Amino acid sequence: MARDVMTEHLDELERLADTAGAQAVGRLTQQLVRPDSRTYLGSGKIEELSQLIQQTEATLVIFDDELSPAQGRNVEQALGTRVMDRAELILDIFATRARTSEARMQVELAQLEYTLPRLTRMWTHLEKTRGGVIGMRGPGETQLETDRRLINHRIKLLRQKLEEVVQAREVQRQSRRGAFTASLVGYTNAGKSSILRALAGAKEVFVEDRLFATLDPLTREVDLGERQHVLVTDTVGFIRKLPHDLVASFRATLQETKDADLLLHVIDASHPAWEEHRQVVNEVLAEIGVADQPVLHVFNKTDRLSQEDLHALHERIERLVPNAVFVSATEPEGLEPLRRSLLAEARRQRPVTELRIPMRNGKALAQVHQMGEVLEQRADGEEMVVRARLDEAAVGRLRQAGVAIGNGRAG
Repeated sequence: MARDVMTEHLDELERLADTAGAQAVGRLTQQLVRPDSRTYLGSGKIEELSQLIQQTEATLVIFDDELSPAQGRNVEQALGTRVMDRAELILDIFATRARTSEARMQVELAQLEYTLPRLTRMWTHLEKTRGGVIGMRGPGETQLETDRRLINHRIKLLRQKLEEVVQAREVQRQSRRGAFTASLVGYTNAGKSSILRALAGAKEVFVEDRLFATLDPLTREVDLGERQHVLVTDTVGFIRKLPHDLVASFRATLQETKDADLLLHVIDASHPAWEEHRQVVNEVLAEIGVADQPVLHVFNKTDRLSQEDLHALHERIERLVPNAVFVSATEPEGLEPLRRSLLAEARRQRPVTELRIPMRNGKALAQVHQMGEVLEQRADGEEMVVRARLDEAAVGRLRQAGVAIGNGRAG
């Protein structure tokens, strides 16, 4: 790993630690062909790390990778100091950020699944070094007094409850059928919540310049003008080495991305590692099965770039990501390129269709209202003339049901 990349990764780890409430007092790196199976680091580095702990009086060591249960136990025994890996740190942050009952259940499930194979190590800490606050929140407060049978029972219960959440969300999505929908996805702290807040004029949308400020999905309607609207949903941010258990437990939340007509992949244009961040997000999207969804890349925070840097970025993006817009959620007109793109996509996906429905066919009329956005409805003799925004699939179903499509389709 190049030194600048390694530095960037450790900078991010330090920000994660700060978000969790820890203060970084030192760093240690080692380049290995493969991690040591027993202690992750080589024996010489373990000794060097032990000396650094004594010099800095550190009470916690955080590894920028996931340690196996055996590695975590062996390193703590060698150092006599509390050890945490990146996965546990991220889970801890999620525990502090979860606000709704759904998010708390999702985080608890991920923490318990992470804890289960490490239970022996956790029990040991009851009598020894596992003190402090970080890593002990949420289910961590009770895991030391819980055996494998009880944890497995709790995991089963949480999965059942989250399955009920999936079903409830499906009912909500049914009620939105016919509306144009977009989901904000992106690396944590790329500015997704700021974009939703500015687009919808929703001051209640929580915005904070910290990692994982938002965990719970939030949907707001955005008026695009010309009688066009879009439902925009903010989702949890992604990050390098996002714990697999966490991705799995948040599938109910991330389902919003699978059902969206368009993904808005928000990228912090001012971040030096934006290309890596973009790749990380693409990998997570592939993991949850939405890699083939239509995507509009939204390069945010352009107000932080000089004109020269912005021009160079434009040239690079045109070659790398042709479907992209450049915005600033903090500038007065900074989101107009995104609004124009959303308006064009809404027109393309749901053009205006004129339908002629016999008065006696109330079922077909109800279907139009259910599947699309009705713009006009009037009587014409024995028929109802309806102008509505419908996608191709809805038009096809109505045509099969015997509804006449009048005057073609207009944009």
